[in-house]
Amino acid sequence: MVAGRDSENAGSKLECEIQRLVALACRERYRDRRWAVRDVPRHVTVHWRIVTLEASMSPHRSAAEIRSGLKHPIIDADGHWLEYGPVFAERMRKAAGDKAADGFLATQQRVPETLGLSIAERKQRGLAMEGYWGRQSTNTRDRATAMMPRMLYDRLDEIGIDFGVIYPTAGLGLPRIADDETRRAVIRGFNIVSADYFAKLSDRLTPAAIIPMHTPDEAIAELEFATKQLGAKVGMFGAGFPRPVPAAEGVDPTLGRFAVTYERLGIDSDHDYDAVWQKCRELGMAPTFHAGGRGFGLRNSPSNFTFNHIGHFAAAGHAIAKGLFLGGVTRRFPDLHFAFLEGGVGWGCQLFADLIEHWERRGAKGIAYMDPKKLDRALLRSLVEKYGYDDMAAELTRRDGWPSREEDEPTGGVPVLDDFAACGITAKEDWVDLYARPYYFGCEADDRMNVTAFGRANPFGARINAIFSSDIGHFDVPDMLSPVPEAHELVEDGLITAEDFRDFTFANAVRLWGTQNPRFFEGTVVAKAAAAVLNVVPSRAAAE
Repeated sequence: MVAGRDSENAGSKLECEIQRLVALACRERYRDRRWAVRDVPRHVTVHWRIVTLEASMSPHRSAAEIRSGLKHPIIDADGHWLEYGPVFAERMRKAAGDKAADGFLATQQRVPETLGLSIAERKQRGLAMEGYWGRQSTNTRDRATAMMPRMLYDRLDEIGIDFGVIYPTAGLGLPRIADDETRRAVIRGFNIVSADYFAKLSDRLTPAAIIPMHTPDEAIAELEFATKQLGAKVGMFGAGFPRPVPAAEGVDPTLGRFAVTYERLGIDSDHDYDAVWQKCRELGMAPTFHAGGRGFGLRNSPSNFTFNHIGHFAAAGHAIAKGLFLGGVTRRFPDLHFAFLEGGVGWGCQLFADLIEHWERRGAKGIAYMDPKKLDRALLRSLVEKYGYDDMAAELTRRDGWPSREEDEPTGGVPVLDDFAACGITAKEDWVDLYARPYYFGCEADDRMNVTAFGRANPFGARINAIFSSDIGHFDVPDMLSPVPEAHELVEDGLITAEDFRDFTFANAVRLWGTQNPRFFEGTVVAKAAAAVLNVVPSRAAAE
């Protein structure tokens, strides 16, 4: 009996030790991914809560080890740095004047001012809960890395990245500044200072210039300046910003901010942005969008940031991509590539399928099938009488056999009864050419939906262009050493192939920027490998 009790005690102690190790592994998940629950001996009974962790905790090599085992570079299509506001603003003041610096500092007060309110006050004003504690603190080394581009440059090998495209953090909201003069001054100053920070690091890092899009003229002016004066190769284009509804003119501003529409660029705009897309062609600039969709509409909780945050990048990208497509932009500019960042690719695959399904119903041929004039009134009347609905029959008689003519006749004043008229779709290949080839989707490393880009379930067997986006510098990457191992999980788990991983972490990014600008990677550490990709015509856009 004593031996049995000792055995039970030993088993209990072992289970406690296992639970302790699992808890430790959870805390250290982003630092050391080589320990896993599956390493526990099979004969040990583990509490169900421990077992459930097995799916999310797999053994990993370090980022550097994974990179060393690959035959291709890794390009980070969307990392971030943390502009240190007080210093950054003063550099802006010297470079572009007080309006630029003061306007920038004013934008940085929105979040702390909102967090300074109570939930009741935010609810009363219709303000969304913002994210508190959004910068690394426990991981001080990563905080420093995000603040200082030179330190990031020095750590790239450790992080497992060969070349990185770096987007702003403090600058993400600048395209939404409402005042025209302030917006242009702030963005001009921001681009100058940002370019200066990365000027001597261009063989491995390149910053995204901000391109305001309130009007085509301001977009073209900043495109010209950023590319020709600053040498910018990447542009973060404004989109999804509010436009006041004309009928709300004169309304109190605290209420007027709800009486807006949101700029979609491709359709229903007061401006024709084709001149911008043409300028992108001329300058070799692929438009990329890092727009957000929280703080309004269905993502406006005054108490819960996570409620507001989940899905908001995807929602914004969804609206922009849909607008460009339905507005015929990809038809008129078939050689232009567009990227939608940080929302993942799952929504991109779904939108691809949804557009096709809607085209079958709302395209010219599909909608013609629904023409009310094709209704056989006599047949409808006879069926109603057959099944004994006398009151329906009487009403149909009163209406000369038309069940709802007053509802059927209006068509909304559209010039063409075809929601896809601007796309000019005539064959299935058009779908690949107009959507699957020109669109690219930025995916965080731990997003399991990344696998959908490479699946056979996509219409026509098309492969959707997913691009690896570390999101380093932000709260959802507690350790910069984690993105590469997390992205590689899909290979380790047999969900994508090594060739898929090459497209995801390297070749797709090369095609996004290098096809638009063949000199994009010149002088970088990935120049030779990128040239090899660009010299081969991809045959994997759709299954044969």
